[in-house]
Amino acid sequence: MSTRLFIGGEWVEPAGGHYAVVDPATEETVGWAPEASTEQVHAACAEARAAFDSWSRTPAQERAAVLARAADHIRARLVPHAELAQAETGATTPTARAMQVGVAAARFRRYAAVEPAEWAIAPQIGEGGRKGAASALGGGGVLGALAVRQPVGVVTCITSYNNPWANPAGKVAPALAMGNTVVVKPAPQDPLSVYRMAEALDAAGAPPGVLNVVCGRSVEVGEAAVASADVDMVSFTGSTAVGQRIAEVCGRDMKRQLMELGGKGAALVLDDADLGSAVAGIGTTFSFYSGQICTAPTRVLAQRGVYERLVEQLAAYARRLKVGDPRAADTVVGPVISAAHRERVESYVALGRKEGAVTVVGSERPDVERGFYVAPTVLADCTNDMRVAREEIFGPVVVVIPFDEEDEGVALANDSDYGLIDYVWSADVSRAFRVARRLRAGGVGVNTVGRNMEAPFGGFKRSGVGRDVGSYALHAYSEVQSIVWPG
Repeated sequence: MSTRLFIGGEWVEPAGGHYAVVDPATEETVGWAPEASTEQVHAACAEARAAFDSWSRTPAQERAAVLARAADHIRARLVPHAELAQAETGATTPTARAMQVGVAAARFRRYAAVEPAEWAIAPQIGEGGRKGAASALGGGGVLGALAVRQPVGVVTCITSYNNPWANPAGKVAPALAMGNTVVVKPAPQDPLSVYRMAEALDAAGAPPGVLNVVCGRSVEVGEAAVASADVDMVSFTGSTAVGQRIAEVCGRDMKRQLMELGGKGAALVLDDADLGSAVAGIGTTFSFYSGQICTAPTRVLAQRGVYERLVEQLAAYARRLKVGDPRAADTVVGPVISAAHRERVESYVALGRKEGAVTVVGSERPDVERGFYVAPTVLADCTNDMRVAREEIFGPVVVVIPFDEEDEGVALANDSDYGLIDYVWSADVSRAFRVARRLRAGGVGVNTVGRNMEAPFGGFKRSGVGRDVGSYALHAYSEVQSIVWPG
């Protein structure tokens, strides 16, 4: 299967030819992705700019109808779309169907629900209406005001490889709902699914240029999509290092940014916690995208009274998980995205041992003939200054650090460059909420690793800039304009 670029409503042959997309479970070629030139990227941005005026003035209800039809189109093809996503990413079947394609369809449906783009502000007496006040700025009297959300313009969306459906949909759907036009640059490892999303929007009646998709392995492709003079905003999900480079480019031209970057989620397990619940939650690091997710609770801080039992139960949990073919019904842990990434994760495990950590489970590569598999790994007796405790590994690896008093646990949790999602487990809910409020993270799960998809999502510190999800995404992809008039 060879795919072409999608620019200005047309399927365009890539100037750089095609490259192979590899199934991380079988190491076989899934299909052939297009390699765009920088000129083609600039052309895509220009098409988005040309389409912006008309699309931004299209009634919100009509834009919403396009998104609703796209949701239906995706949902009707859930199984083949999930099979492609699974082949590109190595996700297990339930994850590919529910968390990748299913979430993408739900996000298009969510932003097909039109929300008010304006809200009234309480009238105020103008400065000139005060006794003795100067009236040079227009006199006194009552002034009415209205706050209006306006689209930003052309948005470049650069997406991550761990979820080629839900992540792009979480950017594209609210951006289009607000009247922006979009250029998507998907991750080079698994871009084919994003082109299926383009097909859905095309079939749903999105006008030419409203959505454009370009990809390639070359760094220049992403740089062109960020630096183009036609682009007003960049929405990026990926590593902090890449995010910093994007921010530097955006800063030169004062482009809006939405950055969802790395994480090293602290999971505080207090001495009164339900250990079964904590182990099940922390264990999602092994199974959910094989740990390739920035929200994973990878840095476990266990209070001394439960430390030994927690390590034992985490190790036992990890040993029970079947690693292998993600298409098999009983597989829980699939592969990581590539051979290079497997080597990176394994190098961190080796580094942890050199730093003094104990490998409780996961010391050997899984006995699987083909595919890029990493065994679920628990590193115990860690300290917070170890690199394995401070750097994002992005694999099925959990580090466990003991602490004594609650204040020490909070201090350890906050002693991180990251601050995306943290977690607290305690049988005392009021205690858990008290601890949660002290954590320097954009989100905190209390006795859960679940997410409320209407709650704002984003990070503190090096974990990102801005918030999205739910109504917050509509604000993220809009500018706020105030209109004032005499009452």
